Amino acid sequence: MNIIDIIENKKNRKELSNEEIEYFVTNYTSGKIPDYQAAALIMAICINGMTQDEILSLTNSMAFSGEVLDLSDISDNIVDKHSTGGVGDKITLIVMPIIASLGIPVAKMSGRGLGITGGTADKLESIPGYNVNLSVEEFKQNIKDIGISLITQTLNLAPADKKIYSLRDTIGCTNSMPLIASSIMSKKIASGANSIVLDVTCGSGAFMKDRESAKRLAKMMNLIGKWAKRKTVCVLTNMDEPLGYSVGNTLEVIEAVNALKGKMAKDVKDVVVKLCVQMMILSGNYSNSYNENKKKVLDVIESGKAFEKFKQLVKKQGGDISYIEDLGKFEKAPIITPVLSDEEGYVEKLDAGKVGKAGLELGIGRKQKDDVIDYRVGLIFDKKIGDKVEKDEVLAYVHSNNPEKAEECVEKIKQAYKIGNKKISKKNIIEII
Repeated sequence: MNIIDIIENKKNRKELSNEEIEYFVTNYTSGKIPDYQAAALIMAICINGMTQDEILSLTNSMAFSGEVLDLSDISDNIVDKHSTGGVGDKITLIVMPIIASLGIPVAKMSGRGLGITGGTADKLESIPGYNVNLSVEEFKQNIKDIGISLITQTLNLAPADKKIYSLRDTIGCTNSMPLIASSIMSKKIASGANSIVLDVTCGSGAFMKDRESAKRLAKMMNLIGKWAKRKTVCVLTNMDEPLGYSVGNTLEVIEAVNALKGKMAKDVKDVVVKLCVQMMILSGNYSNSYNENKKKVLDVIESGKAFEKFKQLVKKQGGDISYIEDLGKFEKAPIITPVLSDEEGYVEKLDAGKVGKAGLELGIGRKQKDDVIDYRVGLIFDKKIGDKVEKDEVLAYVHSNNPEKAEECVEKIKQAYKIGNKKISKKNIIEII
């Protein structure tokens, strides 16, 4: 067996055997298969897809390519949350402290940015001193001590997925449904979760551009969850416009902190509450009543418990909590430029995909594996879908480190907006599967 034959088979739309997939995963993880051959196979998968058996085999091989966590000494039912990604998606930073403050242990491994979608690990690293690279022992101890730990994928947990994930980001293979499903579920299986709530984003700023694609992905992950004996619930959420009012690492941390203090954008609040309620139900510690659980979520925000839990988390992982207590300490981008409306009317569209691409050019994410992110840069939106706009009124602000990039981004953000004469409504939660 060799990698060239495996590439040829997938290129010719043949179903790969369990042995072939295992061979690829094992040898790519160990470094025996170089990036360029792995990229060829990943591209063939992206173009030709995978069967159900292939997806299960790939998920299993990646999940068990390294250590699989046993968290039974912490809880017999660890509930995890994961998003398929989106523009302005800072939901993990808000949901997880809320859940931990409700007494549900949070053991969360988050990824870095992928394509135009931001990564929770990158956002956390924008907090000075915050360490996302804990050992498994430190990770578990933090959960025992304060009920929460948020880290990035460790080298010995699903290392195959970590390599493939990073490669996909730089070869235009971020939107492959089999690769998304197997990547997410392999991490969840390896990280010890018994129950999983998945935020499946849908729209121009997500990998799944339409509702039917999002439903297929949700059903695919539910199938993997059933096969792996994990309770799995998928919540389909809207990503046609950026989530919340900020896009960019430091800017999203600031928004998340404000949300934990009770100042939360409506679209963010809708998603946060829905995910928290589903996690509470899966934990087995709360009733199945949506309204009862929603009240508890809002209570821990209002009481300040969720914000205090976030501060505990940041301090425990080496972060400087003075930045969380005084958001003005975060370093700002040197150039802040307003985007002005050329006409009056109502915002009919704010294309999250175009926003994500504009943000990538600013330096929010990576175009190549070794690119360095500028945590300061990003976008703040004053106007979103349904809002009234006057001519020359500010639509958004571009936070940049370069005057030419700022100018280019202003034009791109203008193109992302569509101003019309009708006020339209939007739905943030699409469906639960």
